[in-house]
Amino acid sequence: MGFERKEYGFLSEIGLSSSNLGCFVNGTWKGSGPVVSTVNPANNQNIAEVREASIQDYEEGMQACSEVAKIWMQVPAPKRGDIVRQIGDALRTKLQQLGRLVSLEMGKILPEGIGEVQEIIDMCDFAVGLSRQLNGSIIPSERPNHMMLEMWNPLGIVGVITAFNFPCAVLGWNACIALVCGNCVVWKGSPTTPLVTIAMTKLVAGVLEKNNLPGAIFTSFCGGAEIGEAIAKDRRIALVSFTGSSKVGLKVQQTVNERFGKCLLELSGNNAIIVMDDADIKLAVRSVLFAAVGTAGQRCTTCRRLLLHESIYQTVLDQLLDVYKQVKVGDPLEKGTLLGPLHTSSSRKNFEKGIEIIKSQRGKILTGGGLIESEGNFVQPTIVEISPTADVVKEELFAPVLYVMKFNTLKEAIEINNSVPQGLSSSIFTRKPEIIFKWIGPQGSDCGIVNVNIPTNGAEIGGAFGGEKATGGGREAGSDSWKQYMRRSTW
Repeated sequence: MGFERKEYGFLSEIGLSSSNLGCFVNGTWKGSGPVVSTVNPANNQNIAEVREASIQDYEEGMQACSEVAKIWMQVPAPKRGDIVRQIGDALRTKLQQLGRLVSLEMGKILPEGIGEVQEIIDMCDFAVGLSRQLNGSIIPSERPNHMMLEMWNPLGIVGVITAFNFPCAVLGWNACIALVCGNCVVWKGSPTTPLVTIAMTKLVAGVLEKNNLPGAIFTSFCGGAEIGEAIAKDRRIALVSFTGSSKVGLKVQQTVNERFGKCLLELSGNNAIIVMDDADIKLAVRSVLFAAVGTAGQRCTTCRRLLLHESIYQTVLDQLLDVYKQVKVGDPLEKGTLLGPLHTSSSRKNFEKGIEIIKSQRGKILTGGGLIESEGNFVQPTIVEISPTADVVKEELFAPVLYVMKFNTLKEAIEINNSVPQGLSSSIFTRKPEIIFKWIGPQGSDCGIVNVNIPTNGAEIGGAFGGEKATGGGREAGSDSWKQYMRRSTW
């Protein structure tokens, strides 16, 4: 078992061992489901074993959570905020170890792994302030000597189903807000990153225990589709937040809708960067590289389409091809690595299939397009020249593949940007105010995130994160996203 390797010694500092129980139920660690091995994508060697949750474990956890929800929602919101503050402090003490674990188990480079954990810490800070600002409103009434009030109340239980590419940050976006809003949280982490799920839960559980609070305020499960389906069907869970593909997200939404539950969806992205003829080309090239290659193209906000004005097309492309040659591919834990492996061997095979489809649809491979021979799931960062109308461009290939295409006018560029089913993130590079205002306005980008002179990835927590169309319409993290985790009472 890889756990015994010297470089894995830090795992014991965050409560992990070679064999781990995979569900935290009613304040107790247990697991009666199958035993799975978690794998390092850089070499496909086992790290440790985890015993997943069974449906019986799930039901036991939900019964306890349902009872505790009645208690937690009555705790004053600022007190709930203080608990979340302590969770943030606990994360700070283990930032380096948790970041290293994210990098090891998911495959993203170490600065990204540490950055992901830092994002949860930042969310904790945000949520602490929010705990004193869950304000209602007073509304003028038509009736004499009468007033109307709006008050926000907790939902009860929020279910959070997260994906492998951000194995803990997405939990933070949801759980920090849900907890200060007075909800208990039930978390099902990705089945391929169970160690992150366990380590995160242990930190949260420690804070609850320190404050003599019931462990069932936060319940977590390692497991597969069976647990996810149970969460979607469970009437005790008022809101289900799901992060994943549009295909699976649609099924989750349909299941939750059948019981008239609430659904928050963060699904696929197919994000474009537009570079106008007046743009700062050096800035644009650096931004495109970061957006297209970061996390090995496995962010929902990864730049997948690059739209270049025809007058600067070759200039930008030549500079981009040059910087692609300098990308260091390798072990994500090694200093200087920019591109780590894809998360699974299946992802590597999907990359191969995707390249064949691209070629069959007249896509021209300008660089990359192949596998890198190694024990791990490494592929070459790839740039493809292709028509914006090709069917493959409409789909999300979760890999470092960038489609490049020309345009002549701003109107044409916006039409191309909006022509795909997904609507998560977008960005334009220009110096002209009139173009910027057109871009962010009603006839501009139809995405949830509309950037200017920055990449498509790297969203800030202070704003509401999410997208339109097949991205699902959900909003997480900042702004007024908290309202999704509460119910409005008007009286």
